[in-house]
Amino acid sequence: MLSSARSRQNAFAALELDRASELRERPDWLVEHAQSAQARFVLLDPDGKALLSADHGHLLQPGCDACAPWLGAAPSFLGRAGATDHYALALDVDAAARVAAETGGAFADLRSAGASLPAFDAGLFAYARGLAHWQRHTRFCPACAAPLALEAGGHRAKCTNPHCGIAQFPRTDPAIIVIVSDGARCLLGRGPQWPQRRYSTLAGFVEPGETLEDAVRREVFEEAGVRVGECDYHSSQPWPFPASIMLGFTARADDATITLGAELAEARWFGADELVDGIRGGTLGVSSPLSVSYRLIEHWLRETAAIELADVVASAAKAKG
Repeated sequence: MLSSARSRQNAFAALELDRASELRERPDWLVEHAQSAQARFVLLDPDGKALLSADHGHLLQPGCDACAPWLGAAPSFLGRAGATDHYALALDVDAAARVAAETGGAFADLRSAGASLPAFDAGLFAYARGLAHWQRHTRFCPACAAPLALEAGGHRAKCTNPHCGIAQFPRTDPAIIVIVSDGARCLLGRGPQWPQRRYSTLAGFVEPGETLEDAVRREVFEEAGVRVGECDYHSSQPWPFPASIMLGFTARADDATITLGAELAEARWFGADELVDGIRGGTLGVSSPLSVSYRLIEHWLRETAAIELADVVASAAKAKG
């Protein structure tokens, strides 16, 4: 399977949207289309929660008539899907409560609702949430401290000081996440904030002047003391918690000796049988399908033992309930 196809299996990564970036520089067009019958709005509250249906099954995207009281806040243009123009609109607490009451919807966080949403809705929510977070936290020029003004459909913030005028753009922090194997086993770790017996693949941010492959080797050694040699790109996933892109890798250990670093409470090697038996028996938990970590474990288990992680998780749920 190509990496592009693997990426599309990751949560938030299957958004079939034309971002139409060339239209961001046409403010008259953006205003006109935000007020047209083809406009739909992802509504966000101050915490970055989006308006969903009451059962959290899909995004509620009201049209311009329902959103008219708040359109003066200059919605952010997200892009076009078919004949529909999608915008994001940030609301204050009172407006969010009012629109939820009027529509019968509910505001929910992406982390809790993302797995239950259709792929398009989840991707659009992630996009809108990430953009809104950047806008809320990019209010003043880092060079001269003057206020910033949003431009380009919400995708650029320009300093209002005529003697400065520096532009800021939405921030995305690259982070690697990796499934390390020594042949018959995979390396998983548990952060100190995680419940006992719950494990994930290792991850960390890319540093300045560092290749992705070097970041993989550094992070695995820092967290678990394991020396990694070869590594290959697997897939990517937008991760707006608050502003990351997760870059998934597979890697091979040159030295499997674990020396635990300060960031993890535990790191262990798991064979396929141990992993499967632990999940089925309820003594071991792995990341949810919301995270690319799940896909990396899925990939390793399939390649190593021809076992489907989804089948294992489903059988465990059936036995439990």
